[in-house]
Amino acid sequence: MEPIAIDGIIQPVAEELRQVERTLREGTESSASMVGRIGEHVFSGGGKRVRPALVLLSARMCGYRGPRAIQIAAAAEHLHTATLIHDDVVDGAPLRRGRQSAPARFGPRLSILVGDFLYAVCCQMLVEDGSPDILAIFSESIRSMAEGEVLQLQHSFDPSISEARYIEVIERKTATLIAACSEAGAILGGVTRSERRALREYGREIGVAFQLTDDALDYRGSGSETGKTCFADAAEGKITLPLIATLKRCSVGEREQIVSLLKARAGSSAALPGRPGGDADPRPGAPAVAALPAELEGARTGDVDADLAWVAGQVELHGGVEFTLARARDCARRAAERIEPFVACEAKQSLLDLAQFVVRRRT
Repeated sequence: MEPIAIDGIIQPVAEELRQVERTLREGTESSASMVGRIGEHVFSGGGKRVRPALVLLSARMCGYRGPRAIQIAAAAEHLHTATLIHDDVVDGAPLRRGRQSAPARFGPRLSILVGDFLYAVCCQMLVEDGSPDILAIFSESIRSMAEGEVLQLQHSFDPSISEARYIEVIERKTATLIAACSEAGAILGGVTRSERRALREYGREIGVAFQLTDDALDYRGSGSETGKTCFADAAEGKITLPLIATLKRCSVGEREQIVSLLKARAGSSAALPGRPGGDADPRPGAPAVAALPAELEGARTGDVDADLAWVAGQVELHGGVEFTLARARDCARRAAERIEPFVACEAKQSLLDLAQFVVRRRT
């Protein structure tokens, strides 16, 4: 399927999104000059602004137009950006959106602190808005995202993680914020409880679809398109759905080879960039690192790219990417069903198109 351009989808709220961009820059004004420098670096790096658009489009579909939507949309993007900065520190990621990540350019310590600053700006904006309901859903999102990231680290290099457990992880670390954005728009519009719940479910399905598509692109997308290092998830020990599906479908011998590679990388993860000293394996009763088969000894000698390429080849061979994309399309279909009862309007059509965009994008 051909990708859908995001510009057409967000066109009904394009002017409001320009106001959001101005608000984002204003939010990083500080007497500490590095806050502004790092803020400008991350905000000028592009991004689809899906979360602010969701706030604005959901509010518009529910009948609200006004400055509160712009403030909530900006708060959501501040929160999202804070999580990206912290993720890049944890992952030791060199790239974000095709250029140096904040920790790669400015160092992890400054990046963590600026991420904390953006969290604080988000909270301040939500408090200034004054809605207890909106504050509650974003507070819950922050807690849930933190839990999701911890769960993901607990399952690093863990080939036994199930599909159900993995979906739980991405619901927490990705979908919860997107669900909060769509629900916030419903709250601004003053709709019924059932309509508010429908928009939250729409956002949750969109969030899972978005993350599953990201997982697929990590194995199939090119670095120039995605703006990230290819096979980064596997390199960082993230066992995502394409690999989970592959481990179920491949032969016993192939599974043993994949598991041996993962164990070898787990054993050498202390040497990964951005992880000086490394962390102890967080999994209770985690097995000792097994010896690698001779044909896979490259994982210990530095030929990591070839080993990751071999794993990616297995994922492609056994249909792991297609399986994941099919799951993402199912989520997009369910998202569209959730908002079907709403009255037809331009904003609703954009939300329906957004459901298709998240599963047909290439970046």
